[in-house]
Amino acid sequence: MFNFAYPHILYLLLLLPAIYGLFYWARLARRRKLRKYGNPEMLRHLMPEASPYKPYVKITLQLIALTALIIALARPRSGQKEDIENSKGIEVMIAFDVSRSMLASSTDDPAGISRLDRAKHILSRLVDKLDNDKVGLIVFAGEAYTQLPLTSDYVSAKMYLNSLNTEMIQTQGTSVGDAIALASNAFSPDPTINHAIVLITDAEDHEGNAVDMAREAAKNGIQVDVLGIGSPKGNPIPLDKRGSYLKDNSGNVVTTALNEEAARQIAEAGNGVYVNAASSDALGELTDKLDELEKGDIRHIVYKTSAEQFPIFGWIALVFLIADIFILDRKIGWLSKINFFSK
Repeated sequence: MFNFAYPHILYLLLLLPAIYGLFYWARLARRRKLRKYGNPEMLRHLMPEASPYKPYVKITLQLIALTALIIALARPRSGQKEDIENSKGIEVMIAFDVSRSMLASSTDDPAGISRLDRAKHILSRLVDKLDNDKVGLIVFAGEAYTQLPLTSDYVSAKMYLNSLNTEMIQTQGTSVGDAIALASNAFSPDPTINHAIVLITDAEDHEGNAVDMAREAAKNGIQVDVLGIGSPKGNPIPLDKRGSYLKDNSGNVVTTALNEEAARQIAEAGNGVYVNAASSDALGELTDKLDELEKGDIRHIVYKTSAEQFPIFGWIALVFLIADIFILDRKIGWLSKINFFSK
């Protein structure tokens, strides 16, 4: 496909007819001035070296050079090259809990950093440590949805991570089992590539089939790691920045706590590791477990930018400008001796 990086520059081509019009007008003005001094046919003999054709040749060369230069400035490009690169890696699906309880503090201090923000920070650093691996993202609360299919575009993955919020899913709950099932079906069918699910949750009020889903995933060769977020002591769920907290129907403040026992059971069933996000080495423990998986051949399709064609038009402009320099307005000596219209 042929296109231009700066197509608006091509509007300058509209100047070419105007330039030629000015040239032609100048030639007519020159003839009118010559008529003031006598018959143009008689005057022609007084200027035997002047060529009536060279000016038209020169303006043609100049216009071609100018056309090529304008096209070069518009940066013509053609085609888009698709390269397939093979590298060693694994596939990682991140299942992120976006239930309302993730707004609660991740520490014992109710005013501490929220579970949501802490999880985002850890996962952003985890993505930075991925090397040739593919990563995808699933969000869940009362239901689970695929937010980002498996990709090797880490920039996009981090953008999606930073945009996560608790308003994404209206149905409240902690449907860990659905999230694991959805993530298990999101991997490529290539048996040579190892798969892992990184589950981020406070594991509170999770449905009972979460352990069964983790065990089923492990049977299919999928490692399920759990990153527990929150304080086991429990914290209220803030509704706004003014200090309002979620209350139940009786008017009591609702507290939410990290269920470490449930999170640990899910990780054990999934042949993975449970890591408390409050740990100073939480990221290291998680990456060490992922590094235990053998790297398989992963194909990355890389689309390279279109091939630049402006040097070709630059050379065309240069050649015609040089030709214009060497063509003078006078007749060619050896050619003027040849009469093409006599026997």
